[in-house]
Amino acid sequence: MPELPEVETVRLGLSGLLIGRKVISVHSDTEKSFPNATADVRRFLVDAKVINVRRRAKVLIIDLNTDYSLIIHLKMTGQLVFRAGKQRFGAGHPNGSLVGELPDKSTRVVYELNNAKLFFNDQRKFGWVKLVPTATIEDIDFFRKLGPEPLESTFSSADFRMRLQRRKNSNIKAVLLDQAVIAGVGNIYADESLWGAKIHPLTKVSDVSSQKLNTLFNELQSVLRLSIEKGGSTDRNYVNAEGKKGSYISFARVFRREGKACKRCGTIIEKIRVAGRGTHVCPTCQVYNSAT
Repeated sequence: MPELPEVETVRLGLSGLLIGRKVISVHSDTEKSFPNATADVRRFLVDAKVINVRRRAKVLIIDLNTDYSLIIHLKMTGQLVFRAGKQRFGAGHPNGSLVGELPDKSTRVVYELNNAKLFFNDQRKFGWVKLVPTATIEDIDFFRKLGPEPLESTFSSADFRMRLQRRKNSNIKAVLLDQAVIAGVGNIYADESLWGAKIHPLTKVSDVSSQKLNTLFNELQSVLRLSIEKGGSTDRNYVNAEGKKGSYISFARVFRREGKACKRCGTIIEKIRVAGRGTHVCPTCQVYNSAT
């Protein structure tokens, strides 16, 4: 599933392509991917104009001038592909649908725009597009439970420490992955930031000093910003808004480097299981003990 930097890369790429365009018509092939009432689609989506493209955690939001919004979750195999004449842009699961003729067998929703089309493709049908009143988005259960954005200018290291310390008896990686604590952080960036802060992923939050938590906050922000700059990760199911793979993973310091030398100390990186996820750790830089 794409993480914060990948979805932010989608947002940046599509903002310049969609804003100001009108939705002429919409066609969908399954209610699971597009669970919206026909009357609402006709009244609030058809003939509506796109006024903004934004992101919350790992979800894309397209705001319309009808005071409704499209909420798009790509999940594992979702894609958004924009076509306007010879102009072709795509984001999502890296298969042939990004560059092939569309619609194809994976296409779930087609938006006819003025002089353009936007395709939502999803091989496994886990993703979805929901049309909702813009004013109600923050009241939707999914959004209401989300923690703050880690790159928000108002989000401080003190806020970060306070939110993590609410789960002081949990291991720190599990807390970083909890979307109710911090929004948008997934496996890649949890591993990278913990390595940067020299904290073992199994360490209880209560055993991490305030100074170390401040370092972790800075490392998390740094790796997220770097990944956005590099166009996201090259994780198996993501390419950027131009249909090109992001380059962040080539700069990764610990993620998917099991069996290779730690870039900081030379110790061989190990892969373990933490919070149900494959986790990459340097046993020398990230010593696991009762007080970190």
